[in-house]
Amino acid sequence: MKTMIALAATMMVVSASASTSAQRARGGAQPHAGAPPHAVGGGHIPARGPAPARAPHAVPRGAAPQAAPRTFRDEPSHPEAPHVHARDDRWIGHDTGRRDDRYHLDHPWEHGRFAGPIGARHVFRLHGGTRERFALEGGFFQIAPVDYDYATDWLWDSDDIVLYPDPDHDGWYLAYNVRLGTYVHVLYLGT
Repeated sequence: MKTMIALAATMMVVSASASTSAQRARGGAQPHAGAPPHAVGGGHIPARGPAPARAPHAVPRGAAPQAAPRTFRDEPSHPEAPHVHARDDRWIGHDTGRRDDRYHLDHPWEHGRFAGPIGARHVFRLHGGTRERFALEGGFFQIAPVDYDYATDWLWDSDDIVLYPDPDHDGWYLAYNVRLGTYVHVLYLGT
């Protein structure tokens, strides 16, 4: 009887692992049954990166702070950081468009383009580093200084990260934190 219970438990673990692998291979984990309509994080991987912003508006570098600071918390339980809704893969906060001078680079792709895999089918594991410099299989990256505060909860020794191209800001990638469901702009620094 003990052998049958152990065998059944082992089969359940293998089945759950295979299901998770299959979901990631299809382009992203599905939200858990019973998840709120716009849950964030919790292992969800967006199937694709954001579309280019439709209505770009200028955000000049060094601009004076607005009367009301920008907020990303579109639901009471969501983070105060750019994030992705697990239910519909909507990228909250990626809406300033090409004219956002905070992400302007005088020399886009100065260190080349990241040659490794990007997108939902490849998850990188952090193994140390800081917001100023961290490694992902075959390359080093830096978080955009304007996004530093959005990475304060990252676990630099264990979080899973997925890279997506940034359709609006030449030279930048978007690093999505699978655990938190948040993302930041990152610059490739080379190998």
